[in-house]
Order: sequence, then C-alpha cells, then structure tokens
Amino acid sequence: MSATTSTLPPPAGAAVEAAPGSSVLGQLKTTMSAWPAMLAIVLLSLIVFGAIFAPWLGTVDPTLMDPAMRLKKMSAEHWLGTDAFGRDVYSRTLYGARVSLIVGLGAVVASLVVGLALGVVAGYFRRADALIMRVLDGVMAIPGILLAIALVSLSGASLFTVLVAISIPEIPRVARMVRSVILSVRNEPYVEAAISMGTRVPVLMVRHMLPNTYAPLIVQGTYIFAAAILTESILSFLGAGIPPEIPSWGNVMSEGRKYFQMLPGLILYPGLLLSFTVLSVNILGDALRDALDPRFSRRM
Repeated sequence: MSATTSTLPPPAGAAVEAAPGSSVLGQLKTTMSAWPAMLAIVLLSLIVFGAIFAPWLGTVDPTLMDPAMRLKKMSAEHWLGTDAFGRDVYSRTLYGARVSLIVGLGAVVASLVVGLALGVVAGYFRRADALIMRVLDGVMAIPGILLAIALVSLSGASLFTVLVAISIPEIPRVARMVRSVILSVRNEPYVEAAISMGTRVPVLMVRHMLPNTYAPLIVQGTYIFAAAILTESILSFLGAGIPPEIPSWGNVMSEGRKYFQMLPGLILYPGLLLSFTVLSVNILGDALRDALDPRFSRRM
C-alpha cells in the first residue's frame, strides 16, 4: 500500500515553525529592501560621502572672498555661482553638509547618553523619580527654538554652543521614554528573580533592563538627528546659530535670501540638500521603527 501525503492542518497546540522573516533581522532586511528605504540610504550615503571628501570635491576654499566675482551665475569656475561676497556657493554648500552632520551626530550622542542615564535613575529609584521628572517637565515647557536662541545669545555663537542648545530640549523626551521602559520591565519575573538572587544594581541594569531600551533608542536617535539638522539650519538662518564665517546650510540660505529673485540658487541648492537629508533620515527612522516594533505596523 503506497504512502500518501497528508494535507490536513496540524493539530491544535502543535508547534508551528516561524516564518523566515519573523525574526528582527529578517524584518529589518525586508523593511530596508523596500524602495523608499533604499532611496533614502542612497541619498544619505551621497551626502555623507560629499561631506567627508569635501576638501577634494570642492572647487575652491569656501571662505575665500573675491569681490570682483560677487553674485555670478553658474560657470566652469564656480559650478553653482557665487554669493554676495564672491564665495563659491558649491563649495560652501558641500562644506555645509559637514556642519549639519556633526551637529546631528553630536546631538544624538549627547541627548541619548544623558537621557538614558536620567531615565534609568528615574525609572528604577522611586525617590529620585519625582525630582527628575519635574525638572524635565520644566525643560519641556520651554519651546526648543526659544531655549536654543536664549542659550546662544547668552553664551555666544559657536558650534559647541549650538550643539548644547539643540541637545538640551531632546534630553527630556529620551529620559521619559527610557523611564517608561524601565518601569514596565522592573516588575517582570526575571528581573525580580535577579533581585532576589542578590544581583548588583549595575549588573541588573546592563544585563536585564538596558537591552529593552536599545530598539526605541535607535528609532528615537534617527528623529533627533533629523530634528537637530533642521534646528541648526533655522538658528543659523535667523542669525543665532553657527558663526557666519563657518559655512553651513542655514548661513548660506540666510546670506542669499536678499538676492533670491536675482539668483534663486543661493537658497535652492542648500535648501534641497537640507530637505533630502531630513527626509532620508525620517524615512530610515520609520523603517527602523517598523522593523524593530512590528506591532506598530500591524496596528496601522
């Protein structure tokens, strides 16, 4: 009697093999392979490449002034024309990417490190929770742009001051998120078991609690990166950010707004790079969120 292949479904309670893409890495690969994420990766890679190799890709010194060449249109010598001081717009836009990426990365590192420390302390130590949260609530009550302008006005315009001014408003958001994760994990059975076994607090944090914050911190970091780049450009455009002698996208657009009708490229080119950078980082943040928290995409 020949054997036949059963097509009946498995009995109730039987183990079902997980789908190949059900793991985090599989979900991340699937999400990143979508065309929006791929396009964002390509655009962001080109911008990072241009920022790193700006000394070799730039045509002239971005701070070099030539009054005889002021407000010139595109040419073989000046690919995107010149500004009101005769400086090369192409080189200044290229070097401006460096400032934006430095500010974005610096704000991410500073806000995540400080916010993580405050969130862990507030979530685990109940006595410190009320004090830390009230202070952070007070910081969140102040609009970020106004706080940044006030700090820059008091301390003077510099790259470090702008970096600090942008990072401070982001710290409460990170701390509140980490605190909520720690509070939800603190009463888990494996954490209570580790506490009952006499596990020291630093070891308990590193092994059992902090790994639960990695995924939301990665996603939050992408949004902080994009917000920091945009905030720096706004501050520089308003004259309260990076010093004018340092090429940044905000400075280039601020200096070119008077001559926009004559030479639209003075604002158009750095504005396009700013838009592409922020859009690419936001798309990657959405992709990471969907990959690291598939429940969100199912709820949507």
